[in-house]
Amino acid sequence: MASRGRRRLIPESRARLDDLKYEIAAEFGLPVYNPQYAHILSNADSEFAAELGEFTRGQSVAWRDLTSRQNGSVGGEITKRLIQSAERSLSEFGTL
Repeated sequence: MASRGRRRLIPESRARLDDLKYEIAAEFGLPVYNPQYAHILSNADSEFAAELGEFTRGQSVAWRDLTSRQNGSVGGEITKRLIQSAERSLSEFGTL
């Protein structure tokens, strides 16, 4: 993460990363609520969420209330998807 004194190279990336974070949390069935992703909750992987810790459908919590493992799983998935996206982009240009 960029330090507080540095400017972001692509300021618009913050909003997309937040979108990705909530999207992944909803897919994993984590109880962090954002109305924009309410449609994903019906397909959420509640078994995976239960493995990560307490899961109660209908209960919404803040990110700070999740465990390190839960937050880490979301961060790891973000990283994985960003790498996949970069690899796809590079392969389209024939550099991979």
